[in-house]
Amino acid sequence: MVTAEEDAHASAVLSKAKAENFPVAPRFLPRAWRDDLMAVYGFARLVDDIGDGDLGASGPAHASSLGLSPDQADDPLAMLDAFEADVHRVFENISWGGSPSHGPSDDRSGPGHPLLRALVPTVRRRGLTPEPFLGLIEANRQDQKVRRYATYGELLAYCELSANPVGRLVLAITGTMTPERVRRSDAVCTGLQIIEHLQDVAEDLNRGRIYLPAEDMARFRVSEADLAAPTANASVRALIAYETERALGLLDEGTPLVRSVHGRLRLLLAGFTGGGRAAASALRAARYDVLAGAPRAGTASVLRESWASLRGEG
Repeated sequence: MVTAEEDAHASAVLSKAKAENFPVAPRFLPRAWRDDLMAVYGFARLVDDIGDGDLGASGPAHASSLGLSPDQADDPLAMLDAFEADVHRVFENISWGGSPSHGPSDDRSGPGHPLLRALVPTVRRRGLTPEPFLGLIEANRQDQKVRRYATYGELLAYCELSANPVGRLVLAITGTMTPERVRRSDAVCTGLQIIEHLQDVAEDLNRGRIYLPAEDMARFRVSEADLAAPTANASVRALIAYETERALGLLDEGTPLVRSVHGRLRLLLAGFTGGGRAAASALRAARYDVLAGAPRAGTASVLRESWASLRGEG
């Protein structure tokens, strides 16, 4: 049974969907898709909140749901380990062809966290596998250990864990996964992740992290002290502009994914690419000063860019 307190904390995690750069589960989608997308979003949002230390006052409740003591809520690695064990319990109780999925076992029957309990029907209905979920957990575990990225290639490898599994889960939920669509989806998800990092340079630095490749910082003569300033100087702006164009190139590479599907799924995927382009436009409108505040796109801009993606203008 889910207690009222657990339900309230789970709902608080899910409520963050409206603040994302892209639509998570818009109402024009079939109800079954919306339910499954929100179940996956709840997982992804919570694992990011654990990794970022953003659980706030609800941390002890989440820790208790994962079988930890409340005072362990401030230990991201302990929380991530417990969360991973709970993810394995999602799959232990689901049989494929009569055999239970592998994974660590204990005497608990099913996952303890309410957001993972909500994930069980989605996993069963869509035949999802553990790998994308474990990848997202590993990305947040990496955030606790890796604070700088020397090269763009290293950053792309991180995005392979932190972003690309989400797109693959969307394709799995909608029954549209093919190798070519996975490739295009990976490009879109990595582009979206990079744009989000650009928006959040100051916030990430406060957490001790920099997602701007050191090789690019050196090329544009940007120091860590420059990133700690209240406003961006010309060198920082040039660097952010460069990385923004790189991310837009990835969105362009992924845009054929939108035209490869039909109906309401096409609208959803156009919202993903359109949301990314609108966020890039917000960076441009701020003249790439990401230190004075995180530039965010308005609804009108997201709709305009999504419509452009639908028409194949991206």
